[in-house]
Amino acid sequence: MPIGRLTLELSIPYAQSLKDRRQVLRSLKDKLRHSFNLSVAEMNEGGIVWNQATLAIAVISSSTQVLTQHLQSIDDAAHRMTHSLSAEISDSYAEILPD
Repeated sequence: MPIGRLTLELSIPYAQSLKDRRQVLRSLKDKLRHSFNLSVAEMNEGGIVWNQATLAIAVISSSTQVLTQHLQSIDDAAHRMTHSLSAEISDSYAEILPD
């Protein structure tokens, strides 16, 4: 079974504290989990920068074609969700790990 990984680089321009950053990330992760059957985790890259974050999303499917469509749907939804949270996705990239 192929595994899909989607990485989202987020920019949170209004975040003035770690609390602001966590509020946006928690809301986005909860919305994604509720809308899709996926695993999502925050990836820390050393020191914490309040206005930037990286999320890693993992999904599994029985076929590569279905997985590709699912990753695209998740990416589109994440862009809409971040816009409603006054954040933006500065970069996103998907990878399919073969079975």
